[in-house]
Amino acid sequence: MATQYEIEHNIKPSPTSRRRRQVDMTTFTAHLSNIAPTTTSPTPETHHNNPHAVPNPADLSALFRLLQDQMGTLATTAPTPENRHFLEELVSSLELDVSNPPTSIPGVSQEFVDSLDRVPRKTLKKDDTCPICAEAYLDDKYCLVVELPCHHSHRFDLECVGPWLRSKGTCPLCRKELEKKKEVVKEDSEDEEDMDGLYA
Repeated sequence: MATQYEIEHNIKPSPTSRRRRQVDMTTFTAHLSNIAPTTTSPTPETHHNNPHAVPNPADLSALFRLLQDQMGTLATTAPTPENRHFLEELVSSLELDVSNPPTSIPGVSQEFVDSLDRVPRKTLKKDDTCPICAEAYLDDKYCLVVELPCHHSHRFDLECVGPWLRSKGTCPLCRKELEKKKEVVKEDSEDEEDMDGLYA
C-alpha cells in the first residue's frame, strides 16, 4: 500500500519502502468510510438513503476495535518499554469505546487531517522518532511528519496518527480535543462594523 507522501507526490512505492513497524490500516479506513457521514457532496458509492442516519453501536464498536487491534499489534513489537507503555495506554483508552461506543464518531474530518502542518524533513533530527511506531522519521526516504496544533513537540508520522485522529479527535499524547484548535475566530472589529450597520 502506498504511503500518504507517495500518493501526494505520485510516487510508485518500491517493494522495500515499507517500514518495519508500519501497520496496515486498510480495513480500518474502509470501515470508517462506510460508516462516517460524508462532508462533501455524495457520490453514488457514498450516497445513503437517509442523510441523517448515524452509525449503529456495533459499527462504532468495530471501528474502535480495529484501531485497538493495530495499536496492540505495535505494542507487541515495541522497541522500548516507554513505547510499549504508551501503546498499551492507547489500547486501554479504546476499551471503553469498544464496550460502550459513543453515539457518533468523535474524530476529526479528513479535511482537518489533510490541513495539519507538515514538518519539513530538513528540520528533523536523526534521532527524532514517531511516538506511535517508534521509528526514526529520517529512516523513511519519504517521511510525512505532521505537527498537531496542541503543542509544537507533538509530532507523528501522518500514517500512524491519522486513524487515531479520525476516530478519536484527540492528541494521542495529551488527549486535547483538536478540532476546536483550527476554528477561525471572528475579529471584534467585524462585529462592531455589523453593529454600526444595524443603526444606520
